Amino acid sequence: MRSGKLTVVGAGPGDVDLITLKGVKALQSADVVLYDALVSKELLAYAPKAEKIFVGKRKGCYAYQQEQINDLIVERAQQGKHVVRLKGGDPFVFGRGAEEMEHAAAFGVEVAVVPGISSSVSVPASQHIPVTKRGAAESFWVITGTTKEHKLSNDVALAAKSSATVIILMGMSKLGEIMQLFKNEGKENIPVAIIQNGTTENEKIGIGTVASIENKAKEQQLANPAIIIIGEVVNHRQKIQDIQKEYRNKGKELLVKV
Repeated sequence: MRSGKLTVVGAGPGDVDLITLKGVKALQSADVVLYDALVSKELLAYAPKAEKIFVGKRKGCYAYQQEQINDLIVERAQQGKHVVRLKGGDPFVFGRGAEEMEHAAAFGVEVAVVPGISSSVSVPASQHIPVTKRGAAESFWVITGTTKEHKLSNDVALAAKSSATVIILMGMSKLGEIMQLFKNEGKENIPVAIIQNGTTENEKIGIGTVASIENKAKEQQLANPAIIIIGEVVNHRQKIQDIQKEYRNKGKELLVKV
């Protein structure tokens, strides 16, 4: 009997075209696919003959507890199957991919990882927001909004003191608490963007400042899954729009003159 294997695959931020070619190849060779809530089901078409098991969570409701997911991986791999663990974004950025690999390896299962395009960088980019830009930000923080203990990470307070771009995942339930930390540093006017369901057809975006973004989020009914981007780089989006508008207006003026 052939030996089993676990491949942890990053599915990218949501747009099905943003999975890597190596990720597609892993799915094509899969016997079992365990997939999360943020993974587009369209990607499952790359594994037509595989057993497909939803192991994600929605609004705190777990299809499987983490221990059960670990057991499933080992059980199927020990049957000689290729198990693909398909995760949104990159599996090593708040994805628990490392934990699952450690557990499988402890049972003698061969393990591999296919990195994915992280939502922390790609979702802002899709809305013309660079996480670094000369003259605006020399570095960026990527922080989870909710720790294992369901509290706000202490790193947010540290990040608020820096001049870096701050990107917070899974933080909408603590938006007020996050903004207060930036207000404490006198940063009420720092631009903020919230992008919900980034890179998908259901994408929504809200733009404001530290002082105004909570009201903007309420007005636009922004909620998880969403990414919060805090920093001067958020202004780049509007700058691009202004440049494009100016270019179009110049074109119209030239046409009128002709």
